[in-house]
Amino acid sequence: MTSLTLWHRRDPFAEFDALVQRVFAPRWIGSVSTGFVPAAEVTRDGDDAIVRVELPGLDPDKDVTVEVDRSQLVVRGERRDERTDERDGRTLRELRYGSFYRSFGLPEHVTADAVTASYDAGVLTVRVAGAYHRDEAKRIAITTGGSTREIESA
Repeated sequence: MTSLTLWHRRDPFAEFDALVQRVFAPRWIGSVSTGFVPAAEVTRDGDDAIVRVELPGLDPDKDVTVEVDRSQLVVRGERRDERTDERDGRTLRELRYGSFYRSFGLPEHVTADAVTASYDAGVLTVRVAGAYHRDEAKRIAITTGGSTREIESA
């Protein structure tokens, strides 16, 4: 594979600075800090879209929010995990936490009323009813000069 790169003078310090920022700086999406990005899968079931997001160990009532915002399906929340272990007179405490944010584009015709969500065995399943629904193609009459003919639109 061949690639073409235009040569221009680069500032090596700026490149290093950008690399350090990408690796070590906190990631921000909008105003939500992401501690982890849960795995997600989008599949089709007839005209419906099914979005599955892996969120093991979360309480969906307290930790997860599903909403439709400007033609976007938004799944966000926070993972909090605190464990304490006492052995031989010593206490080991482990804390893990972080916010997450995933968004999925929706067709313009989909409203919040078409979205349902359920949580089972660590997997959030969101069904978007009619996401793949399209109106049938319609014939449009075209007039030219004095004659009329019909064509099929796609």
